[in-house]
Amino acid sequence: MVGRAVARALQHERPDIKLFAPGSRELDLTDATATEAFFFDQNDDLVVIHCAAKVGGIQANINDPTGFLYENLLMNCNVIHAAAQAGVRYLVNLGSSCMYPKDFSDVLKEEHLLAAPLEPTNEGYALAKLAGAKLCEYYNRQFSTCFKTIIPCNLFGPFDHFDPVSSHLIASALLKLHQAKRDGVPRVAIWGDGTARREFLYVDDLARFIVLSLARLDAFPDYLNVGYGEDFTVLEYYAMAREAVASDVDFVFDPSKPVGMKRKLMDSSRAQQLGWKPATPVHEGIRKTYEFMLRIEREGTL
Repeated sequence: MVGRAVARALQHERPDIKLFAPGSRELDLTDATATEAFFFDQNDDLVVIHCAAKVGGIQANINDPTGFLYENLLMNCNVIHAAAQAGVRYLVNLGSSCMYPKDFSDVLKEEHLLAAPLEPTNEGYALAKLAGAKLCEYYNRQFSTCFKTIIPCNLFGPFDHFDPVSSHLIASALLKLHQAKRDGVPRVAIWGDGTARREFLYVDDLARFIVLSLARLDAFPDYLNVGYGEDFTVLEYYAMAREAVASDVDFVFDPSKPVGMKRKLMDSSRAQQLGWKPATPVHEGIRKTYEFMLRIEREGTL
């Protein structure tokens, strides 16, 4: 999702930049030898935007903590190390708000990283992301690279993963509501009591900020929060998704299901000083995401 959004932003904002974007079938980033060979084979002056990751919602992380830790550790270490070995000066590493401690503060600031224990439901993913961010920091300190970690809040948009079990909140809500409307199901279940709060950002807004920042990465700190600036309850996201789907289904709550952190809102004031401002209201992004989901359903790729 993020990689495709970055490709769209590059095409629109910086068509002068030549894009290398191998898919996982072309380049296995868990293979250190293959990853290093890819970087050394490029003759261009490379800037790396590291978007690759094994991702999923709460249930997916609970089901496979080993995979989320191991595969993401391999990808992060291989990409960052290979880039440094190949002489790459500029690298943007995508972090995650999961890197922050569980229920540590009402607003999460960059200095809160590693200040307290992590949320257990996605600890493996968070540890891998933290390791990658620290590796970037260490390369900067030891070898004067410019490897910067951008920490977005939860993301959604075109090419999100639409699955009732492994998706993130908004994609899962849209899919469940769409299927309920199609099948005449009167109710949709929400995990927990609906009061947990989350911050979501439309992915194209993040991608545009990354692309427009490539020429001034030297001015960035090692870690930079990039969030929407406002959070909503899970119930409010479901209500926005219901409006996008034009459905009248009712909601029921399932308190037996895990919900993760009570709140996860980031302080993006440092990014705002560097020109960051989200352009897409959440409800509009949800509508666009639903339109994309309908399109891929018509194409038979949902």
